[in-house]
Amino acid sequence: MDTVLFLTILVVVFALLFDFINGFHDTANAIATAVSTRALPPRVAVLMAATMNFIGAITFTGVAKALAKDIVDPFSIDNGVIIILAALLSAIIWNLVTWYYGIPSSSSHALIGSLAGAAIAAAGFAVLNYEGFIKIIKALIYSPFIAIVAGFIMMSIFKVLFKDLNLYRTNKGFRRLQIFTAAVQSFTHGTNDAQKSMGIITMALIAAGLQTGDDIPMWVRIAAATAMGLGTSIGGYKIIKTVGGKIMKIRPVNGAAADLASAAVIFGATQLHLPVSTTHVISSSIMGVGSAQRVKGVKWGVAKKIVLTWIITLPTSAIMGAAIFFVLNLFI
Repeated sequence: MDTVLFLTILVVVFALLFDFINGFHDTANAIATAVSTRALPPRVAVLMAATMNFIGAITFTGVAKALAKDIVDPFSIDNGVIIILAALLSAIIWNLVTWYYGIPSSSSHALIGSLAGAAIAAAGFAVLNYEGFIKIIKALIYSPFIAIVAGFIMMSIFKVLFKDLNLYRTNKGFRRLQIFTAAVQSFTHGTNDAQKSMGIITMALIAAGLQTGDDIPMWVRIAAATAMGLGTSIGGYKIIKTVGGKIMKIRPVNGAAADLASAAVIFGATQLHLPVSTTHVISSSIMGVGSAQRVKGVKWGVAKKIVLTWIITLPTSAIMGAAIFFVLNLFI
């Protein structure tokens, strides 16, 4: 078999593996609040999330197209398939390590950092498409802050609208609402996160000379959506515990507010064709909701650890991507 074709097949396999891992790594993001408030049993929540992730993943392609060309131009790079393979291996390793320790790290940061690092190792800093790359980095940086504000505003609105209602009845009603908000959250997760693997596979097909345009083939869309759905069905219960309880004590009204705020931010990014970290957005919206209720009620020590992980993911994954590229390049 031709070496380039073999490497392209490996990229497809590892991209789908990344999507699968991303599914159980990021499942917690969509359903953590619903599980922590007992609006849904964990098994039901995970199965619902898997279904809605799949639907969301096959519905949109804008983020995938942006990722396929905005970081590195696949039409102009040598060793393109090796670069992409190195990036995938780096991102998978980072995802597994952070999942093992229950840290809600960003799969998006890991993949984008790894891809940039591997590309720079192969062809220097000039290989980056700086306009597109900076646009993506800005989206990754700004989205958590937007989510904090959105969570704060959403919770403030809820406080005004439902201030005169009986607390027990309000919580009961919001538990029911959370079934809907968790479904919406899972759908928006699929519209953004699953597309990253679609973009990577398409980028590899272009770099290997097997495709001439940046359209996302239907088989790629279905394969990536299926991989994420299957991964989601396994669930990431360690991260559910962190996102759903360690940032703040979540009641149903808090969970519904956080879900709606973060879903709006994620879907807005999808419409703008910008990849964002669902982990960052959802964790940040919970912080915003907690701040609107009681600033001291947010466990800022845990929040600081999460933020620190966010900060180190990009440079660490870039270094890992570069190192793995050098190792692969020795043998291929």
